[in-house]
Amino acid sequence: MSEPTWGFVTNHAYVLRSLSLQPDLTLREVAERVGITERAVQRIVAELEEGGYLSRAREGRRNRYVVREGPPRRALDASLPLKELLGLAEPRVGGIEAVPRNHSFID
Repeated sequence: MSEPTWGFVTNHAYVLRSLSLQPDLTLREVAERVGITERAVQRIVAELEEGGYLSRAREGRRNRYVVREGPPRRALDASLPLKELLGLAEPRVGGIEAVPRNHSFID
C-alpha cells in the first residue's frame, strides 16, 4: 500500500509533540522524526514561537524547548486543549489525575 497523500495531524503538531517529549532535540533530529526538511522545521518553530506556543532557551551549545498552552488557533479548537491534541494529557484514574509523564509542557 502506498503512503497516504494527507493526514489528520499537521506537521506543526508533530513538531510540537516531538519537542514536548524531548525538549533537547536538534531541529535536524525533529526533521528526521517528522519526515520533513530541516528548513521546514525551522519555519514551523519560528511560527510556533511567534504564536506563543513554543519558547527556546540556550543550554550550552544546544537549545531546549518548552511547549506552552496558547490561545486556540480557531474557534473549533477552543474545546480541545493543546495537551490533549498532542496526546500529552495526563490519564485520569478514578477522577484523580495520575502522576505526570516526563515532558516539557507548561499550561
